[in-house]
Amino acid sequence: MAAAVPVWLQAGWWGLVAGGALVVGAAVAYAVRVPQRLIAAIMAFGSGVLISALSFDLMDEAYRGGGFEATAAGFVGGAVVYTAVSWLLSRRGARHRKRAGHAPHARQPSESDHPGSGTAIALGALLDGIPESIVIGLSLLAGGAVSRVAVAAIFLSNIPEGLASAAGMKAAGRRAGYIFGVWGGITLVSGLSAVAGYVLFRGASAGVVAFTTATAAGAILAMIADTMIPEAFATAHDFTGLITVVGFLCAFLLSKLGG
Repeated sequence: MAAAVPVWLQAGWWGLVAGGALVVGAAVAYAVRVPQRLIAAIMAFGSGVLISALSFDLMDEAYRGGGFEATAAGFVGGAVVYTAVSWLLSRRGARHRKRAGHAPHARQPSESDHPGSGTAIALGALLDGIPESIVIGLSLLAGGAVSRVAVAAIFLSNIPEGLASAAGMKAAGRRAGYIFGVWGGITLVSGLSAVAGYVLFRGASAGVVAFTTATAAGAILAMIADTMIPEAFATAHDFTGLITVVGFLCAFLLSKLGG
């Protein structure tokens, strides 16, 4: 009889699966010129998916496990940390890391436009992905089974992120090696972050796990509000809200079917 797969290894696998959607999106964007309105629509859909997942999966789980105080402190703390780091990176050229436009006023800065922006964009993308991956590892703490809703939501939201960011990188003149190096590296870090989410908190109290889960949720919501929805609205305009609602509803249905 085959030996059971260690839980930490399962966490790493699911982190790689969710993070791999970034590479899928980047490959599509590099191979074909995807219309900007379609990219914006997919990003709006992904925003709705993530908002639903953090509302009905992450925050609810944190509240049931650690109560309101730990959940609220983590949620606000995650948003504060994310916003502070994102602000620093934005000043170095990462503000529009999810922008996919080709026009000078609607694209990411190139290295000639803003020296060091390539590194800042890569770090910004890493900042966006780590909280999501840690959540995957945390979801395994309850009973050794990953939250498939969380994995599906992160996977679905990562496709438009990789799509938009890679299209913007290509429009800014960055080479294929840089583009796929960034997303491939972030995929690997996603797997390691999921492992860390399980290993580091395996023996932690329910309050600590709740605080950490809510911290990740706060960082994800801040990321959605700061980068995904504004970039989607810049192109999709009046349809952004409707598409976001559809994404939310799809993830909500997935959570109910999964439950």
